[in-house]
Amino acid sequence: MTLADAWFLPPAAALALGLLALAPLGAQVLARGVVFIDLAVAQAAAAAALWVAALVDHPGLTTTQMAAAAGALACAGAVAWLSDRWPRQREALIGLLYVAGACVALLGARQDPHGRERLASLLAADVLWAGWTQVAMLGVAAAGVALLGRRLASNRVFYPLFALVASLAVPALGLFVVFALLIAPGLWQRAGLGKFAAVALGALSCGAALALSWWLDLPSGACVALVLAATGLLAAVVRPDTDHA
Repeated sequence: MTLADAWFLPPAAALALGLLALAPLGAQVLARGVVFIDLAVAQAAAAAALWVAALVDHPGLTTTQMAAAAGALACAGAVAWLSDRWPRQREALIGLLYVAGACVALLGARQDPHGRERLASLLAADVLWAGWTQVAMLGVAAAGVALLGRRLASNRVFYPLFALVASLAVPALGLFVVFALLIAPGLWQRAGLGKFAAVALGALSCGAALALSWWLDLPSGACVALVLAATGLLAAVVRPDTDHA
């Protein structure tokens, strides 16, 4: 690879590390039946980041990241409490948390002249602009998930870890890509594919999407999310849901 091609390494590394961090959490999300948790927690992180940008003049990366982590942790705590208190209605209640977070994010975006662009970036980030700082943060997230992987069944570990990983992943990859990285590999595991094979399939999907984005000059975040969504849908074709039977 020449120096001219080196620009492709940070986005590829960001997606690979994001996949390693999010795929094990996605398996837990599906097992717990709290699929909306990603949307709610990620939206809370985005809302906090938008309000910091609106209230603080040129906030640094550390300030923004701390605000996003605080918002994600608060939402994850609310999700844990709601799931414990009203387990039969948890998905509906978590969905309402997502709507509330989205409204708070919209209000924050209205306070900032560049809020609309920031909001669009947090929803569908252009992964091709990912830098080595974001790669390093995602590496820390992936290492944390790997170290605590055997303890993810505990609510006290899962919910705060999920919040922190989401707060690191959303600014780098965007909410749509984060959700797709969580759910698509998990669906393939439920269809009978091994954990490593499911992650490898996710990595191939991300690589194909990045190449498609580059060749056709399309937004990379949207391409990655679409390809991962299509890959996840194929899992239902390979092994249709028979729970209703």
